[in-house]
Amino acid sequence: MHRWILAFAGASALLAADDARLALSLKAQSEFDRVALAATPDLRSTIACIQTQASLLAVALPEELPLVHYHKGFCTLASAIVTRNAGEFTEAAAEFDKAIAGWAARAQILGKNRPPEQLPSGLRVLASIARLEAGLDDPGMDRAQAQIASSVENPVCASSIMPSAFCGELLQTGRQWLGWMALRHDYLDDAARYFAGSAGTGWPEWVTGRQAFLARRYQDAARQYRQAINLAKPDAAASLADRLGARPDLPAELAELGGALLLAGDSTAAIATLDAAVKADPSSARALYLRARAKEVAGQTEAALTDYNLAARTAFANARDLASGEAHLYRGILLYSRKDYGHAEDEFSSALNFDISAGLRADAAAWRHLAAVANGSCAASRQHLEQALPAVSPYFPKDEARARMAACPSTALVGDPRGAPAK
Repeated sequence: MHRWILAFAGASALLAADDARLALSLKAQSEFDRVALAATPDLRSTIACIQTQASLLAVALPEELPLVHYHKGFCTLASAIVTRNAGEFTEAAAEFDKAIAGWAARAQILGKNRPPEQLPSGLRVLASIARLEAGLDDPGMDRAQAQIASSVENPVCASSIMPSAFCGELLQTGRQWLGWMALRHDYLDDAARYFAGSAGTGWPEWVTGRQAFLARRYQDAARQYRQAINLAKPDAAASLADRLGARPDLPAELAELGGALLLAGDSTAAIATLDAAVKADPSSARALYLRARAKEVAGQTEAALTDYNLAARTAFANARDLASGEAHLYRGILLYSRKDYGHAEDEFSSALNFDISAGLRADAAAWRHLAAVANGSCAASRQHLEQALPAVSPYFPKDEARARMAACPSTALVGDPRGAPAK
């Protein structure tokens, strides 16, 4: 009799525990649904969801753990979209990783009497996007790119934990990120392919504009850039999948539009656009440099010198340990504009000795030779300048460089550092 009472008490305790776990599970599902079904979840709902999923993790069955980790990651990600907190994006990625890691055990337990359920591709995409949003170095970005590409190219969306339609939306969002990563390297054909299904986001127009820019069709580039910027305005009613898409850098895009307008011959519109770019991001040395070029072309010499100085100072401020090839380049252009050719050449040499992007490196090399030619070193530098011109950016003053080379004495002695005429 005593044993029967103990057994009954034990069974009752188990039933009570099961009832408590079931009640918590239903509450967690309800909190998740509130976030997942909302067009724009509020922080109160996301926090309640995260806390409830955390409580459920302590009592969940092994086969339930991947689902709970997915729900917790989803709600953490929804919160991070509102706060833009890098730490929350990292926490969301960690939860998605745990869901992925536990998927095989879940499939094995649930698949005893049926085929094992495959991991939905959207889950891997969510993990990668969360990491991208948190900020990655180049190796991390390469890993995210490989994971998203694999998910997009081998899609699996039939799943009990994620609606197929939502999974499909996430795959399209993943394609956007692949396009964004291709665009970073000017892989424009790949970018156009990945952005093919992203009408209305501005991304296809931006790629078309970039293609026109590289083809030196600057008016077309400016038109496409402007259209892309207008289309990329935030939509408060956008779905969560859309809000997870790659976002344009508006200040940088305004700077590129201003540059295209300058090269198209509209310096007035270029200056106005670059004013907007600098206002949107005062730390953009490139926008300041392009505005200086636009003002110089417009004949606003003193204003241009001021902006060259600002560009150099800003690049130095942005640099690590004040080591910036970009800053030395802009300071060199400032000195060149002041006709201080000797010190300008020194600055351009310094630019080449520090870290500097490939595009700016070609300009720095050409500027160094131009400063030397302007300083009278025709014999030693004219040929180097001529050889450097094919690689420069369209913002480099090629016409001035050719004029300087044409003015070099044709009878200059080879090896004479000042290019003095032969006697």
